[in-house]
Amino acid sequence: MSRILLVSANLTLEPYPVYPLGMAVVAGSLAARGHLVEQFDFLAAGASAAAFTARVRDFGPDFLGISMRNLDTCDSLVDSDYPAVARRLVELARTCTDAPVILGGPAFTILPEAILAYTGADHGVAGEGEGAAADLVEALAAGRTMPRIHRNAGLAPEMAAPRYDEAIVRFYQEASGLLNIQTKRGCSHQCVYCNYPALEGSAYRARDPRAVVDDLEEAHARFGQADFFIADAVFNDHGGQHMEVVEELLRRALPIRWSCYMRPSLLRETDLRLMARAGLRAAELGTDATTDATLRALGKGFTFDEAVEANELFVACRVPCAHFVMFGGPGETEATVAEGLANLQRLRRTAVFAFSGIRIFPATALHRLALLEGKVGPDTDLREPVYYHAAGVDVRAMEARIEAAFRGHRDRFFPPERGRERMTALQAMGFRGLIWDSLIRYPKDAQPC
Repeated sequence: MSRILLVSANLTLEPYPVYPLGMAVVAGSLAARGHLVEQFDFLAAGASAAAFTARVRDFGPDFLGISMRNLDTCDSLVDSDYPAVARRLVELARTCTDAPVILGGPAFTILPEAILAYTGADHGVAGEGEGAAADLVEALAAGRTMPRIHRNAGLAPEMAAPRYDEAIVRFYQEASGLLNIQTKRGCSHQCVYCNYPALEGSAYRARDPRAVVDDLEEAHARFGQADFFIADAVFNDHGGQHMEVVEELLRRALPIRWSCYMRPSLLRETDLRLMARAGLRAAELGTDATTDATLRALGKGFTFDEAVEANELFVACRVPCAHFVMFGGPGETEATVAEGLANLQRLRRTAVFAFSGIRIFPATALHRLALLEGKVGPDTDLREPVYYHAAGVDVRAMEARIEAAFRGHRDRFFPPERGRERMTALQAMGFRGLIWDSLIRYPKDAQPC
């Protein structure tokens, strides 16, 4: 048995503070293998170096694991460098422990070699961490020589249940009101910019719906938690596995609410009504582009008319939804910007969050396109954010047009920083959860699902 301290390095508050689910899942799997595991959240500790070093000294770990959730905010208009936070934690760890430092998490998995070199950590786990982290720790504890980057042998057939930490839960209950959970991993879609298939696989791997609802029920019983965010890449999978979770929620009639990411296509009104009865509070839609031409260029596989139809379903059921869109990506022109802004006016009683450009991640189709177009080179360090903007677009003029089109609309957000400021103001007024859903209004005579 080893003493292992897991640390969440995530400090982002956008769009709201997010519970470190990945760390909780790895903690659960390590504990199941007989290790003594504690968890520390750098954000919950106020990003305090003194609190971090004190916790390390008090616990005396044999191994220190640092979970990296984000590389940056994916907002081209804001500078952010989250690997620098992990690097600082490694530096602080060197002052108070001789324990090997192991990195992991999705941000590390995207650029393992570059981040390991940048941070100076001893080892890293690339890929899903449940079994791989325990395998690495046990090999090192046995004195075996291991490669600095340990890659898991394959995708886990079954996800471990999260081990929620009460002190960390209490922080997020106050900060955002939400706990995260996953019902499945993977994504079968082929969006050109997305690294989810590389991180989680290109086929869905669903948890047993009963186990998912067990976790929700336990969190409600232990912590009084009533609001959850389902962190699947896409909740409404085409195979219908998500409806098995919905049916289990309906069977148990838990007094909880939940929100999720959804794809704005192949939605059925009967399914959405069942989701609403099962506690669906709101949905964030990966619409991503605003015209059929740019949707095709992103590999989305649906049309803007389908996005409008999905929006109307949510309006009919009085379930708030938000659309997240990116301007300036492949296929964007001055004409599509104008068309896209006009299309967004068709989306009623909803929130729209717009971004300028698309972050280029390695091993994606967008990265290959950027290489072909000379926007990046083979040696470009993608640890530093690089954003794709179509050659035919005047970026500053495009951003000015979006800002002008959104001005005066309380449910339209651009630049993203303005939306964050509005959400922060609402948080200060006592709103919790997604917050944007509080901006959606329905006619008084409309009937909910």
